[in-house]
Amino acid sequence: MQKTVIIIVGPTASGKTSLSLQLAARYKTDIISADSRQCYKELSIGVAKPPEAALQSIKHYFINAYSIHDNVNAQVFEEYALQAAEEIFKHNDTAIMVGGTGMYIKAFCEGLDAMPEIDTNIREAIIENYNQQGLSWLQDEVKQKDPAFWQQAEQQNPQRLMRALEVIAATGISITAFRLKNKKQRDFSIKKIGISLPKRQLHENINARVDEMIKEGLVEEVKSLLPYKNVNALQTVGYKEIFDYLEQKCSLPAAIEKIKSNTRQYAKRQLTWFGKDEEITWQSSTENDTLLL
Repeated sequence: MQKTVIIIVGPTASGKTSLSLQLAARYKTDIISADSRQCYKELSIGVAKPPEAALQSIKHYFINAYSIHDNVNAQVFEEYALQAAEEIFKHNDTAIMVGGTGMYIKAFCEGLDAMPEIDTNIREAIIENYNQQGLSWLQDEVKQKDPAFWQQAEQQNPQRLMRALEVIAATGISITAFRLKNKKQRDFSIKKIGISLPKRQLHENINARVDEMIKEGLVEEVKSLLPYKNVNALQTVGYKEIFDYLEQKCSLPAAIEKIKSNTRQYAKRQLTWFGKDEEITWQSSTENDTLLL
C-alpha cells in the first residue's frame, strides 16, 4: 500500500488541531506540525499549542523542536518534515500533517529552491529598523529595493517582507530569482483537506481564542521574553502587541484589540494563500471528518 500524508490546512482558529487529533487517533499514527511558531519551545500560550494531554497521548513532530534563537525557515521545515514522515512510515502507512503556514506546507509537498545564507548582522539590523520604524518603513524598503517581489508579496506580512529585504541586502538579487518553481516529486501520496468557516464564525473564534490566551497568562509569558524581543521569532502576532503594552506604548485593552485585528488579517492572508491551491478539498469543521477520507 502506498504511503500517504493527510494534510489539514486552513486559517487560524478554524479547528485544524481538533480534526488532526481525530484523524491521528483513527489511523493510530503521529502528527507533523506545519506551524512556523509552535516549533519554538519558549512560546506556548501565544501560539496556541495543542493541549499538553494531546501532546502526551499522540506524538507530535516539530512542536518544541527549536529555540527562538535558532534560524528556522521553510527549508529547515522541509528537511525536518521529510525525515519525520519517513520515520512515521516505518510503522504506519499514513501520517497526519496540520498547520497554517502555507510556505512550510508548500516546501514539504513541492520542495524549495536553495536560498542563500544570510549574515546574522544583516538580519538583526533589519529587525531593529523594523522595531523602531514600523511596518510602513519595511514596506517602503521592499517596494524600493525589490519591486519584483513587492508586486507579488503579502504586503502586510512583516516576516515575509524582512526575509525578502535580507536576501537582497546579502546578495543584491531579488528573492524571486531563488524561486524557480521546480516542483519535486515525493515518493508518497498527499491528500489535502482545508477547513473553511463562515467569516463571522471565524472572527468569533479568533476573538474568543485571544481572550482565552489573556486569561491563561499571555502577558506573563511575553513579559518573560522581554529580553529577547528583537529576535526574529518574536516578530509575530500576539507577542509584538504585548511588548508594546509592557513598554507603555499602549493600554492592555488596546493591545488585546490589536492582537484580534492582526490575527483576523493573518487569517485572511492564510485563506488567500490556500485558496490558490487547487489540490485542497474544502469542508466545514462541523462536518463529519469521514466524508472526505
